[in-house]
Amino acid sequence: MGKDRILIIEDDRDIVEMLEYNLKEEGYETLSALNGEEGVALAGRERPNLIILDIMLPILNGFEVCRALKNDDVTAHVPIIILSAKSQETDKVVGLELGADDYVTKPFSPRELIARIRAILRRGRDRRPSGRIERADIVIESARHKVTVRGKKIPLTLTEFKLLELMARRAGVVFSRSQILDAVSGQDAIVCDRTVDAHVKSLRHKLGSAKDCIETVRGAGYRFREA
Repeated sequence: MGKDRILIIEDDRDIVEMLEYNLKEEGYETLSALNGEEGVALAGRERPNLIILDIMLPILNGFEVCRALKNDDVTAHVPIIILSAKSQETDKVVGLELGADDYVTKPFSPRELIARIRAILRRGRDRRPSGRIERADIVIESARHKVTVRGKKIPLTLTEFKLLELMARRAGVVFSRSQILDAVSGQDAIVCDRTVDAHVKSLRHKLGSAKDCIETVRGAGYRFREA
């Protein structure tokens, strides 16, 4: 099995060099881009296993980059960790709603960042193909990591896919936010209840006409509506 490749989209050369050094020490290959436009092009051409993305970038900012990557079938499945000095909760929620899998604020610990990278990549590898799920207008094909609504393919992030698959397999069962965090993000991920809400909001938006299949159970969590 080849080494996982990490694309760093960051305009601070010192941070890029520091990340490259630490990632290579852990056995990863690295690619880098110093502006958002170059990052989008490089991601489409090289298809990395994961992207580390700054927000304050030249030409295209990180939010624009994230949106572009998630709207492209070639890169929609690639996990993104946003790495930013913008630490306000609203910025984190926007990043997650756009499809990022995690959000790390600067200054950061390289060891913590690498732990998060490992957790996200492991989630992708550990997910086993488990057949086909059909719920009303939604079809989930686990082996192909594919979701369609009325025959139209819906591009989802890894986290959104696992969230939908988790609830669809047990329609009618209410999942608390903590249960969702454990199942979707893994117990070693550093996340919060607001993260779940952001992913659910993004998932509902992408499901379009089928968004009402995911119900909020006030004070308890979420469930996939029984047919």
